[in-house]
Amino acid sequence: MSTPLSAEQPASLFSRGAVIATAMMFGLTYSLSAALIALDLTARGFSETLIGANAAMHAVGVLITAMLLPRIVAFFGIRRLVIIALVVAALALCAFPAIPLIWLWFPLRLVLGMASEILFVLSEAWTNSLSTEATRARAMAAYTAALSVGFALGPLILSVVGSGGSAPYLVGAGIALFAAGFVASPKVQAPVFDEPAKGSPLRFIRLAPVAISAVVLNAAIETAGLSFLAIYAVNLGWEESGATRLMSCMMIGAILLQLPIGWLGDKVDRVKLVTALAVASMLGALAWPLALQNEIATYTLLFFWGGAFVGIYTIMLTLVGSRFKGAELIGIYAAMGLMWGLGALLGPLLAGFAMDSTLHGLAFFAAATCGAFALFVTLNGRRGH
Repeated sequence: MSTPLSAEQPASLFSRGAVIATAMMFGLTYSLSAALIALDLTARGFSETLIGANAAMHAVGVLITAMLLPRIVAFFGIRRLVIIALVVAALALCAFPAIPLIWLWFPLRLVLGMASEILFVLSEAWTNSLSTEATRARAMAAYTAALSVGFALGPLILSVVGSGGSAPYLVGAGIALFAAGFVASPKVQAPVFDEPAKGSPLRFIRLAPVAISAVVLNAAIETAGLSFLAIYAVNLGWEESGATRLMSCMMIGAILLQLPIGWLGDKVDRVKLVTALAVASMLGALAWPLALQNEIATYTLLFFWGGAFVGIYTIMLTLVGSRFKGAELIGIYAAMGLMWGLGALLGPLLAGFAMDSTLHGLAFFAAATCGAFALFVTLNGRRGH
């Protein structure tokens, strides 16, 4: 059985390793399945409409889990639910290439979405439980970095293994089962929540509007960048090979700069730091049109911009962990996971519209959203996180 962790009780290396594995598996599950299933369905000759409908089932799974998770986590326990989610994700990934009936891929995608949401929410809650107030920002920074590594692993697996056949599915499933075995170790301790959280996701959205808006911002710009950054660079005259490396450069910055940002978050006023990171992200996005005229300037700017932008999410997670405890924290994180899906839906749509309107539409979209968030934090930061 898991034993409860108090704020003062030092976490073992095994417990921290289990959280990192869980966070990475969320990022890997999302990034690998999204690209792989779309490529697989395209190769089988299915329409973009069907591919989009299948992808939407992931969001449905997230919605269902966001509604249920705050109520069931006290019954199952964090570690047991994480192990269940990892095993279910592995079985679902194995089932995709084994089942020729494409209509069955829809419930499979829903189940995969439910498993991903459990990993997303519980890894955040678990990380928060392993930290004290003095080290909370650094702990959440390590979590965010692990999340980014997981997101990077999906495309890496596809580039090495390829998207054809069952191999990429089985690789993803194997990693998930390995993570499940690690989390199941008796040396791993997980927090215990005795009571289920009460209320719907809307209640938790009202409790922490700034944190929720940070999640929407992060998802919107992250997915828009994945979709359009390379296209934006090509439109400005970049070679396609160089343009595709820009997102990798940004992600490397997002991984490496989280620990210094987390250290800073434990030393200074966190609301002011979030505001400063949002303003820096706005100014950095406005500089994209100029920086993209020079390769060195582009890579330098995107490296630091990626770190500052993802740092917003890191510090907001820290603020939420400082304010909410126990089952309520699970409810907040579940609502954040739900709103991540909304941001991921709106971001590419709005960015695409902006790019249709002007050559530098992606830069202006990123700057406008970061600026709006900075203003929102300034007006509501003390009472809205």
